[in-house]
Amino acid sequence: MNKRDFYKSLWFLLGKLNTILNVATWGTADLSILYQDWYAQNALDGSIYTCSSTPWQTDPWWKLDLMKTYSVNRVTITSKPDCTSCESWLNGAEIRVGNVSLNVSSNPVCAVISTIPTGATYSYLCHGMEGRYIIVNNPGTSKCVTPCEVGVYVIFPGNLATGRNVTQSSTNGSWITEQAIDFNPGIIKQSSACSSTNVQTNPWWRVDLIYIYRVSRVVITNRLDCCPERINGAEIRIGNSLENNGNNNPICAVISSIPAGVSSTYTCNDMEGRYVNLIIPGDSRILTLCEVEVFGEGPLLKKSFLKMKLKSSSSLSEPAVRLQSALVQRGFSDVTLQWSQPPKQEVMRKEAAPAQCAVRKR
Repeated sequence: MNKRDFYKSLWFLLGKLNTILNVATWGTADLSILYQDWYAQNALDGSIYTCSSTPWQTDPWWKLDLMKTYSVNRVTITSKPDCTSCESWLNGAEIRVGNVSLNVSSNPVCAVISTIPTGATYSYLCHGMEGRYIIVNNPGTSKCVTPCEVGVYVIFPGNLATGRNVTQSSTNGSWITEQAIDFNPGIIKQSSACSSTNVQTNPWWRVDLIYIYRVSRVVITNRLDCCPERINGAEIRIGNSLENNGNNNPICAVISSIPAGVSSTYTCNDMEGRYVNLIIPGDSRILTLCEVEVFGEGPLLKKSFLKMKLKSSSSLSEPAVRLQSALVQRGFSDVTLQWSQPPKQEVMRKEAAPAQCAVRKR
């Protein structure tokens, strides 16, 4: 399975279920003091045999910076697997979630670890606590913190773009369109978490929501590593037309600027549309998106009545087929057409022309 097919399969499942993801690897970790080569990031490498650790000290801590605030559902901690005498090292450690970076012990407590057996992974519910920082601190003297793996599970709200078909005017290498709706804001490695076009005139990106929604807001996350000014001047457009690839639809907002790595929200006041586009007008421009989130209500299911006068003796189903085809061409799929009442036939009588006599000259 290639990268694009993997994303499509994943997003199909996410679209059907509540979206709960482990976001721990999206952030950067730190320790109060590093013990030898037991780096903080070891707790995020997927292996329980490479652990992070502080030396013995007063009030040691391990901290994860997720770079933005999340609503945390639960945190998992894995203890050292090959050291029975180390089993008590995490006893009494506190798991904290909050937005305070320096004074870590001032963040609210999610849970207190009583004990974790050797090599076991325990899960601690945080019930939606909000915070940018996840801290494991062990209060007291002659203490250490040795998490071998840390997981942070977040419930994402109903992003309408999740699992939908996306496309862009061009693709720069591995910066494929789907990475703009993969939930990952691209803090660590942008090329595997963000979408980007090549340098071109009027670059654009589009998501097809399949149905028409009332869009209340759109959230755009800019890249962190460089060149945040590239997004300046981008237009967010919402509508039902695919004319000019959807870039002629009404404008929700124009992005003046977004700081590096920041997520900015744009209010769309319940604009109705199936397609959400971002386009940067101008020459030699690049459109890079690390995350696009679309929020609103719907789908909007409307019943419309159409009065038709048929001038053909063809089957009554033929006009409906033509009308449905025309609607599909304009972006309206999943349309059902039916007669609200049986059509009435109007009989047209044609008067016979008066007889004429031909006059033959002699």
